[in-house]
Amino acid sequence: QVQLVESGGGLVQAGDSLRLSCLASGRTFSTNGMAWFRQAPGKEREFVSAIGWSAVDYADSVKGRFTISRDNNKNTVYLQMNSLLPEDTAVYYCAAARVTTRYSRDYSYWGQGTQVTVSA
Repeated sequence: QVQLVESGGGLVQAGDSLRLSCLASGRTFSTNGMAWFRQAPGKEREFVSAIGWSAVDYADSVKGRFTISRDNNKNTVYLQMNSLLPEDTAVYYCAAARVTTRYSRDYSYWGQGTQVTVSA
């Protein structure tokens, strides 16, 4: 089993920045792919970004504004979010899988989520 705990969410204004963190524990050696998804009220969960050992992937809506990174020594994945927009408002979830994909069905482990609210 792998446990994931997100942190770093909050209420900010449009144009501000936030950095989300996801701390993994347990059988972390079984996970290659780490990803961030988000879900806004009334909408389906959507892919934000993913990182493997050497590859990264971003949704078009965040490309150029968000940066994903990982510190394997700390078992932590980060999502640096710059130039935040009101439409970035959502609960952000960290996920882990054996592979690196943008499809939520491929991820076996999920965190509890952290709220990001961006005011206009």
